[in-house]
Amino acid sequence: MEARSVEEPKAVEDLSEAEARAELEMLAQRLGRANRAYHTEDAPEISDADYDALRRRNAAIEARFPALKRADSASDQVGAALADGFGKVAHRIAMLSLENAFEDGDVADFDTRVRSFLNHPGGLRYTAEPKIDGLSLSLRYETGRLLQAATRGDGATGENVTANALTIADIPQHIADAPEIMEIRGEVYMSHADFAALNTRQAESGEKTFANPRNAAAGSLRQLDATITASRPLKFFAYAWGELSAPLSDTQFGAIQRLADMGFQTNPLTRLCDGPAQMLAQYHTIGAERAGLGYDIDGVVYKVDDLALQARLGFRSTTPRWAIAHKFPAELAWTWLEAIDIQVGRTGALSPVARLTPVTVGGVVVSNATLHNEDYIHGRNSAGEEIRGGKDIRIGDFVQVYRAGDVIPKLADVDLSKRPVGAAPYLFPEACPECSSPAIRAPGDSVRRCTGGLICPAQGVERLKHFVSRGGFDIEGLGAKQVEMFYHDDLLPVKTPADIFTLEARDTANPLQSLKNRDGFGDTSVRKLWAAIEERRTIGFERFLFALGIRDVGEVAARDLARHYHSWDALSQAIDLAYPAALRQIAADEAEADERAAAADSGRRAQPAKIRAAIWEAGPPPPEALAAWNELLSIDGIGAVLAVSLVTALAPGGHERVAVDALVTQLREITPPAARASASPVAGLTVVFTGTLEKMTRAEAKARAEALGAKVAGSVSAKTDLLVAGPGAGSKLKEAAKLNIRTLDEDGWLALIAGEAGSQTEKDDT
Repeated sequence: MEARSVEEPKAVEDLSEAEARAELEMLAQRLGRANRAYHTEDAPEISDADYDALRRRNAAIEARFPALKRADSASDQVGAALADGFGKVAHRIAMLSLENAFEDGDVADFDTRVRSFLNHPGGLRYTAEPKIDGLSLSLRYETGRLLQAATRGDGATGENVTANALTIADIPQHIADAPEIMEIRGEVYMSHADFAALNTRQAESGEKTFANPRNAAAGSLRQLDATITASRPLKFFAYAWGELSAPLSDTQFGAIQRLADMGFQTNPLTRLCDGPAQMLAQYHTIGAERAGLGYDIDGVVYKVDDLALQARLGFRSTTPRWAIAHKFPAELAWTWLEAIDIQVGRTGALSPVARLTPVTVGGVVVSNATLHNEDYIHGRNSAGEEIRGGKDIRIGDFVQVYRAGDVIPKLADVDLSKRPVGAAPYLFPEACPECSSPAIRAPGDSVRRCTGGLICPAQGVERLKHFVSRGGFDIEGLGAKQVEMFYHDDLLPVKTPADIFTLEARDTANPLQSLKNRDGFGDTSVRKLWAAIEERRTIGFERFLFALGIRDVGEVAARDLARHYHSWDALSQAIDLAYPAALRQIAADEAEADERAAAADSGRRAQPAKIRAAIWEAGPPPPEALAAWNELLSIDGIGAVLAVSLVTALAPGGHERVAVDALVTQLREITPPAARASASPVAGLTVVFTGTLEKMTRAEAKARAEALGAKVAGSVSAKTDLLVAGPGAGSKLKEAAKLNIRTLDEDGWLALIAGEAGSQTEKDDT
């Protein structure tokens, strides 16, 4: 059979909000399983290419829909939980992961982002080095002697594997000319020849063989018995550093050369490159030599060479801005579609999943793939245009599984010549498979949603899972499995978050059916569960907000809201005040949509709504409502869509608000966000930037302000403390003058944050 062309995957920019939410939910589940299997169990379930595809898709969706970011998003995770048996080592400087690139154009985009952030119009130099497929290791030297070795772990805390690292010949134990304190980072790996020999020995002795060199290296380093590690042929490449008492060099390339002079093995394929063209040339050179290297690599890492510029670029939450990993591409395969299942997510979205005859793609067995939504199944995109040449997908079809760059495993093509006789078009359900409530597809939405709300078991369970998830209340001993059990339990049901905090009292009141007497529990586990729940009666405000699972309020928005309002009382009062203005916003948005549709003659006709008519008849909201609404919108990163979602979800007297108020009564304290950089001259101030900044980009200015403890707002209000105005400042500058708000030019701002208040130049604007 001839190879068929693969249709381009649906671009992230074409996803609707509903599609994005449903896909992020699926990605969080798959990436969580993959992280645990790869980092903690050293037994990956999917290939690196699959994992990279999942993470990139996840990051791209989050970039377009930041409000949808989940607590369990892989974007905020580095590594996974530590295995039992090893001591813990807190990394003084976090061991972060890298942003990924998959296309040549991504490399040019990376260079553009770097230069834009730095406001650097000219070319920059980068290093390019092979990305070793092994296990990250940190080595701490003091006065030239190796004192400690630790795995990356979750990025903040690793496993103490010092005794094991001392057995690796590539790792120097004493260095004559090292700085007083020096933490060197690199990758432990195993060559292909050594891996084959090890597996032969393992098989001959009747012991477990390894799936690939990476698993073998990771499993060998993480042995509780260091003599086993010593018997394994491990190698180490050094390529980075953490804490240093003195710099190794002014440049990345110079620092790598310094490491080689100290006796570390560094990769000989590392090169200096002047811009994207040379970076790509080295990528293709390394790719051509990949098969003959004798060890596994899965891409090329580019880093800004100038270390001073690296320092300016800084870090995101889990990745540096000054580096990116350009990964090698993945593969395709054909198999049979056995069934299509519908999964119902926390927001009620009905997500179709393909169940496949298992097929190996790139060394990994794939048995499931996402089908996104009913349009995708029927061969259309969100705009109604044909994909896959208009071919629909039917149960029984021979389908192509596509895994590359920015897509999770999905069905990319259909071989119509092998379609079974009588295969019927797939009919997407119009009722929820969990609760039988109508599943409605709103105009403009590509996803059908269950209308059952809290009565739908899938939504109720998923909302509670979100509540106890890592970024939420994170109650030890109350994970997804336990949530499922309690939700369906007749004796100790948990249907709302508040029910979690009454569990112990209800259990005590029913001693004959005590939880400790059930399978899977006991005195110790129950005591630990009660203690963990009790501990979470005190919770950080931003975690509390995120845990509520309000649509569009992700971790970033929850953090911004918490930093602005500081307490639940303040936020809830603001919501109560702003509610009439939010309703007015909804009515205005609907009226505008009707006008646009009529002007375009799209066939959509305005349908009079009693609620909207009542809102208009009520007239403008009172001044206090407008003031509260405008304050909410002034928070940098909070737009009208998110604000409407927040205020309507927590509207006074509504079901959600009643549930949240019940939860609050069970809590001891909701603590405000920790103060940051309290010693800085701008800590606690609300700052607005306007006009053109000439010495730094707006992104860099905002990042520096927040790092110093300031709050950055998007508009000027009576609560603004400081306006930084560059050339071209307009209405914000006039508003600040009207409100008598302190205003600085860019030089004054830089002097202020440098602590040089005496040299700042305040502008006397009128």
